[in-house]
Amino acid sequence: MIRLFTASKHWPFPGSAHTLFIRNKNRWLWRVLACGIPLFALVLLALVPHLAYAKGGTWQSYTYDGAAGSRPYFVYTPANYVPGTPIPLIVMLHGCMQTAADFAAGTQMDQLADAHQFLVVYPQQPALNNGTTCWNWFLPANQTRDSGEPAIIAGIVQTVAQDTTQWTIDSSRIYVAGISAGAVMSVILGATYPDLFAAIGTVAGSEYPGGASGSNGLDPQQQGTLAYQAMGSYARVVPNIVFQGTADTIVTPINGDLVVQQWMQTDALASHNNYAASFANPSHSTTENPPQSHSYTLKSWNDNNGQEVQEYWLIDGAGHAWTGGSLNGTFADPQGPNISQALYSFFLSHPLNSIS
Repeated sequence: MIRLFTASKHWPFPGSAHTLFIRNKNRWLWRVLACGIPLFALVLLALVPHLAYAKGGTWQSYTYDGAAGSRPYFVYTPANYVPGTPIPLIVMLHGCMQTAADFAAGTQMDQLADAHQFLVVYPQQPALNNGTTCWNWFLPANQTRDSGEPAIIAGIVQTVAQDTTQWTIDSSRIYVAGISAGAVMSVILGATYPDLFAAIGTVAGSEYPGGASGSNGLDPQQQGTLAYQAMGSYARVVPNIVFQGTADTIVTPINGDLVVQQWMQTDALASHNNYAASFANPSHSTTENPPQSHSYTLKSWNDNNGQEVQEYWLIDGAGHAWTGGSLNGTFADPQGPNISQALYSFFLSHPLNSIS
């Protein structure tokens, strides 16, 4: 069996008997986590005002209430933004044992928003919904359109986009990215709301709809087909960028490979024979060893028209962390490559329906 997760003091994913496979002596730990550790998470939530460090723009808190449920969320408006100017929107989904403000501090996405003028939306998983503040990707209700947490997050985006008194959102440039449990939810959102999110990004995530079993994980072709089926009548090629550390002991590196292969299958089915990528034969591949950075291998795959569809960053020696980040937040590594910058560059080159 592959080790999707290993016992650690940090738990980015919740456990359940049918999705996570660990040694028998540790199974009780997953049951505890499934029930939640609300005290610890509530302490984290109490830190939100302190972790929302000083920025040039504005950090505002809201609560979304919809048919699928309610969640708090935070919006970062970049410095010097004037309503009426269309700007991109990037949804950032934190991992377990994190808060939205903690995630913002670690990724430094807000500073990047100031530099490039885009809106950042941070949905928050409360401790009452999951004791370790994980997104509940492992529940079937949270793996389909118009249901559970995907519907809530989509509802948050639609609410922000409709508030034209504060922002003017470029509807062709709405994106979602996350780390760990947030990365799995990003994959789910790519499959369930391909009409809303132009592209997705994952850091230490797993294939749709999450979890693994067997010596090679879940079959990525099978999971890719399931993701395509989840798209329904909204099916389209969803560009995606994947980051995985080779020294990640919490989400084992094979999961990065599997996410890429799952999306190859999903996008192939949605492409009407315009995309038939081979994981073993990328369109481009390079290995870089820049200063003050982990070395990394970057692979990308193009469709029949030469348009890039997928990128895969395999980061040598990186653990379960957002590289190029700040130690002001958790699960962040100040050594490069700068994931936030790479995400932004990939996203902005992939507006909605840019790939047929």
